[in-house]
Amino acid sequence: MLKTPVPVVLTGAQRSSDRGSSDAALNLIDSSIVATHGDFGEVCIVMHGESSDTYSLIHPGTKARKFHTSRRDAFKTVNSEPIGKVLDRKIEYTSRTNKPRGCVPELDAKMEEKVFMLKCFPGLKPEMIGKVAELGYKGVLIEGTGLGHTSEALFSSIKNAIASGVLFAMASQTVYGRVDMDVYSTGRMLLDMGVIPCEDMLSETAYVKLMWVLGHTKDQKKAAEMMRTNYAGEMTDRTLID
Repeated sequence: MLKTPVPVVLTGAQRSSDRGSSDAALNLIDSSIVATHGDFGEVCIVMHGESSDTYSLIHPGTKARKFHTSRRDAFKTVNSEPIGKVLDRKIEYTSRTNKPRGCVPELDAKMEEKVFMLKCFPGLKPEMIGKVAELGYKGVLIEGTGLGHTSEALFSSIKNAIASGVLFAMASQTVYGRVDMDVYSTGRMLLDMGVIPCEDMLSETAYVKLMWVLGHTKDQKKAAEMMRTNYAGEMTDRTLID
């Protein structure tokens, strides 16, 4: 939603500032360093990079996920590299290609709120998909299994919902890797119906992106094209081994 000429930094604390093990001070100090001296223009998260107070990591906002309820290094970059680290009050950048500073700031926050996230699980009834369409949802982000699959029992309901104008996109329940719906027949059948693969986007990121896309167009062809366009580093060209 935000085109920014400077770093926009989100931070927090896993442990409150009245505790001896609090991570609040280092996170805030390092976030201030990134906000004032960062040589990039995008939204990021700055939090502890490991359990002690050695360094912080700069995570790209569209690629970050929280992995632990209480660890000081709970946040990780998924399917990409961190933007860099802050060590001894200095920023060290990785090899990741960052958005350069200097663009014209622009907020584009048109969103379609009637988007549903559907996690596939054993026993999911096809009627649930029909009910989502009946309730007026404009889009559904499926958290499918593996490379991007659902039970074939859901196919008819998905096809009917797409025919009624609901846009479907597919992310994976796995954290790492990317959707590849060309590998198995079930994936290919979903592609033929019009389900959009979300590459290596985190499901949460794909969900928000679907809201944003449908806030700009209701045309399914145009929406599919936008979902496949990399706007804010939410997709990478290739999957990293590590």
